[in-house]
Amino acid sequence: MTGHRVGVQRVYDEVREHPEGEGRGGARFLVDRLWPRGVRRTALEGVTWLKEAAPSQELRTWFGHEAPRFEVFAERYRAELRERPEVLEPVLEAARRGPVTLLYAARDTEHNHALVLREHVVDLLAGGSN
Repeated sequence: MTGHRVGVQRVYDEVREHPEGEGRGGARFLVDRLWPRGVRRTALEGVTWLKEAAPSQELRTWFGHEAPRFEVFAERYRAELRERPEVLEPVLEAARRGPVTLLYAARDTEHNHALVLREHVVDLLAGGSN
């Protein structure tokens, strides 16, 4: 299957239509290691929390959301994901059935782990090894 629909969205943003026009349906996964500040668990009912799919604490601390480190961060994060492929099985299974949204809390919408994770998942779905 081609055209896997994997989107990303800040957890603080209002639930919106899937980026690929699939409506609000589909599986939603919180991919942060820590629960987002100020978000009630009831607000994310139906969302699967995959904290093990997030970057390690060491990598998160090193990155510190500093944009100039993003490229190296992305390489290191992909290496972590390759070491633990089983953590992505729920996302991969859901993406094979329909649209998936990866939720994250970072403020920076251009330099965050969810973008790296989406790229990695799409590559795996396409048969790559990233």
